[in-house]
Amino acid sequence: MGERKVAIVTGTNSNLGLNIVYRLLEREDPDTRLTIVVTSRTLPRVREVIDQIKKYADKLNRPGVVDYDYLLVDFTNMVSVLSAYNDLKKYKAIHYFFVNAAQGVYDGIDWVGATKQSLTAPMEAVTNPNYRIQRVGVKSKDGMGLVFQANVFGPYYLIQKILPQLVAGHARIVWVSSLMSDPKYLSFNDLQMIKSDVTYEGSKRLVDLLHLASYKDLASKGIKQYLVHPGIFQSNSFNKFLNVFTYYGMLFMFYLARLLGSKWHNIVGYKAANAPVYVATMKDTNIKDQQLKYGSATTWDAREYIETQEIDSTGSNDVLKYMDNLKNEWDEKLKNQITNTRVPI
Repeated sequence: MGERKVAIVTGTNSNLGLNIVYRLLEREDPDTRLTIVVTSRTLPRVREVIDQIKKYADKLNRPGVVDYDYLLVDFTNMVSVLSAYNDLKKYKAIHYFFVNAAQGVYDGIDWVGATKQSLTAPMEAVTNPNYRIQRVGVKSKDGMGLVFQANVFGPYYLIQKILPQLVAGHARIVWVSSLMSDPKYLSFNDLQMIKSDVTYEGSKRLVDLLHLASYKDLASKGIKQYLVHPGIFQSNSFNKFLNVFTYYGMLFMFYLARLLGSKWHNIVGYKAANAPVYVATMKDTNIKDQQLKYGSATTWDAREYIETQEIDSTGSNDVLKYMDNLKNEWDEKLKNQITNTRVPI
């Protein structure tokens, strides 16, 4: 029997998160005893996701045992994040940590803008859409920018708290960024994006910069950190704004874009999960390209491959300094906090 490894996947109940687990089960040494730590904000979703993973694992007939655990964690609540840290203390070593956080504060679709962009620049409309309406000024109960806390600071804080276990496991940390993480979406005068109307894109730019500023220090501790993006695929975040006609119209445009040469339209979650699991399980532990972003890509006939991109590092050290100062503030705020949220599943 092989060694035991522990894998944490945030946002496991999303399309991408679930497929990250599926691909990890396929690519990890089949003799390895693998513990999958499912994360969600609610217990019913935990049970549902674990059932789905069990069914998939059973089909693989892997000789190594697959165990299941869970974290009830809301990254927009720092007490919840601290509770997750306390729950993870039972593991002496953690081997994989996938930061698959993709929360947005969407308020609908600008259908006039969507129609205009689709007619004048159809490829751009399904690659870098500018018609999604995002709310401005949304804060968490902790007083931070909600998307900033959910997608960047909350996961970063948890990683910093469990560093000893990550070091013990010679872990791979995988941050999931986005194609839409252009520097123009982030203002250094508003790092929590309180005044921004592109908070999702801005949060992914922060992820890029945070990775660039931190991966070398982590490498010195024996941890490999990578930055990836899943390309473009079906996500549940916008379904509530679509009817049956616009949903299938969107899918048609995705397939058309890929047929016309777009390498980023993976469309299905399984192909989107290629890059995250590729960097997590690649055998070359001496790879030196951690400064690149690894993207899930497909050919026009749906054959998948990995495409790398360079990242503008402007401001990365300032972002890390800001995050570490904020971490110290929350360490002080939470030092006397007692948490206990575990319930049997």
